[in-house]
Amino acid sequence: MLTPLLRASGRRLWLCGVALVFLASMGRLHAEDGYALWMRYVPLEATLAEGYRTQLGAVAAPDQTPTQHAAREELSRGLAGLLGSAPQLHTDAAAGQGLILGTPQSSALVAPYRRDLESLGAEGYLLRQTQVGGRNVLLIAAREDIGVLYGVFHLLRLLQTGAPLAGLEVRESPRLTLRLLNHWDNLDRYVERGYAGSSLWDWQTLPDWRDPRYTDYARANASLGINGTVLNNVNANALSLTRPYLQKAAALAQVFRPYGIRVYLSARFSAPIELGGLKTADPLDPAVQRWWRDKANEIYALIPDFGGFLVKANSEGQPGPQDYGRSHADGANLLGDALAAHGGVVMWRAFVYAHDVSEDRTRQAYSEFSGLDGAFRPNVIVQVKNGPLDFQPREPLHPLFGAMPHTPLMMELQITKEYLGFATHLVYLGPLYEEVLRTDTHARGAGSTVARVIDGSLEGHTLTGIAGVANTGTDRNWSGSHFDQANWYAFGRLAWNPHQSARDIAADWAAMTFSADPAVVQPIVEMMMASREAAVDYMTPLGLHHLMARGHHYGPGPWVAGGPRADWTSVYYHRADRNGIGFDRTARGSNAVAQYAPALAEAYGDLEQVPEPLLLWFHHVPWDHRMHSGRSLWDELVGRYSRGVRQVQAMQASWDGLQGRVDAPRHQQVAAFLRIQHNEAQWWRDASVAYFQSLSGRPLPAGEAAPPQPLAYYQSLQFPFAPGDGQ
Repeated sequence: MLTPLLRASGRRLWLCGVALVFLASMGRLHAEDGYALWMRYVPLEATLAEGYRTQLGAVAAPDQTPTQHAAREELSRGLAGLLGSAPQLHTDAAAGQGLILGTPQSSALVAPYRRDLESLGAEGYLLRQTQVGGRNVLLIAAREDIGVLYGVFHLLRLLQTGAPLAGLEVRESPRLTLRLLNHWDNLDRYVERGYAGSSLWDWQTLPDWRDPRYTDYARANASLGINGTVLNNVNANALSLTRPYLQKAAALAQVFRPYGIRVYLSARFSAPIELGGLKTADPLDPAVQRWWRDKANEIYALIPDFGGFLVKANSEGQPGPQDYGRSHADGANLLGDALAAHGGVVMWRAFVYAHDVSEDRTRQAYSEFSGLDGAFRPNVIVQVKNGPLDFQPREPLHPLFGAMPHTPLMMELQITKEYLGFATHLVYLGPLYEEVLRTDTHARGAGSTVARVIDGSLEGHTLTGIAGVANTGTDRNWSGSHFDQANWYAFGRLAWNPHQSARDIAADWAAMTFSADPAVVQPIVEMMMASREAAVDYMTPLGLHHLMARGHHYGPGPWVAGGPRADWTSVYYHRADRNGIGFDRTARGSNAVAQYAPALAEAYGDLEQVPEPLLLWFHHVPWDHRMHSGRSLWDELVGRYSRGVRQVQAMQASWDGLQGRVDAPRHQQVAAFLRIQHNEAQWWRDASVAYFQSLSGRPLPAGEAAPPQPLAYYQSLQFPFAPGDGQ
């Protein structure tokens, strides 16, 4: 049972522990549906559990605040499930307690560690095996209650993965201030680019009915250290800022607050017109400024810890300051000034492109924002996508990272897989996140990684952050598929510390989600770590991008042309013809390479130095260009498409080998989804090869099978009701 049913005291606690153990065992005997995420807390192997039980059988933990209570409940829930019995919980120190929770203010046993805790910040925590009163104890200590809760989740993760507790010494603090999920959820519960059912937020029944699932959502995020959630779509409806909806948001904030999660809202820039009856939303108009100040006051009266606004402006038809001849800084500062007295922040998105189609859309964000460096208020942070286009399977880093030293930048990643096969394709995004975080911008010489840009260490910023476009929905397993849970998990872990290893994170997730047995963890991790590159190969190899079908982005569409905008077509980006393929972004072409630091610009702009995975992003290359493999570009391209299909087949074989080691319901669904992925990877390969061969006129490489259908067949396929795009 995930939500609290009984208070942790006396006989009630014992009954709760028995119930949890029973339910955990029933989960093993019957169906596991994925609802528990990585917090399954199933019984550990007997010998391991007994060793832990000796240390953790009695606990001293305060219970005076909602967050303290949440920490006690989570600890009791976790230990009851993992160890077979709930611990004895005490609110004060008593002899025999092996685990002590608290802050210097809440526990006399923790008070002596006050100095040790100072450097950990408001959200950090200490896990330490030490001696108190001559006996060995395990300490979970922090400056604030939320740090203790984070420490409880860390301890439970160690138990779930079978880590030893002897000599334990863990000091953890988040590297980033803002660690947020962005929900692209509409007020009618439709989720834009959502593949897991409807929105979690039932606006119709809020604020009176607070679904227990809201608490479980908060628990899942707190287990990762995620500390904020933007409730509504960046394509915002102004109604989100009306009092009835603010009261609904306040109810959610009340549920989330004990778990350290602040509520944020996407703000529609034209709200003063639509809600306030003004004739303008000009950020320099005094009446507009007054309207936003009044709105901020109203919000904070309802939600005292409101986090702030996320804004998409002057992009894809959204209103913004440029409608009045003003800059992005003017618009962001308008809202920053309104929130400043309350401690709120403005996250201003740099995902922009103009009504007029430029020669190269990837250049526009840099062109519009780099000249505004230093012009933003201290409580404004510019939110930049990981790459310069739009969440493609692979992109180079966004050139704004490292280009605005006087402006805090936060990274925006996509957890939902808009361009990566939706929920049915197993694509672990940890390697994608890690790839961009570790990329060196060279902004201040070697070692100026993107991670150092966003964590503030490169330029000394204290306002730092990262955001992930959420993949959650009302599906029982939260994310539409069991493996897509790993992307939520990986985002949260990397948001806490962007310098972590995607492989290590995958190993933890696999152990917590399926089994800690190395015979299960190892093949699952290998599948996960290979999956992103497989998707790149069967979708957009060698730096190709935006080859998906129009609008819904489901399936291949390299032939897409025409329509209202050239930069919504595939041919705009791949530029394939009889002579070659790729977008020339060198000095001979759009010169997008000039937006990077000189060391990167030189490498990206040189056909001999550019990394092959980005070759066709930066260069238009003849079909007979000789690749590192010794093959021609054409042969290499076809080979990459086929390699991606083979990798999916290898994933299928690995998963088949886990039958009997993974519970049957989840094993069956993953196996079915892998069959879908294999069929669609083959479709991608065949359709793409058929199309590009029609342009290149080259024969297929030896050993490569011809597409089973003519190109016209693939072009004729239509999917008007693909999820995630329109209603």
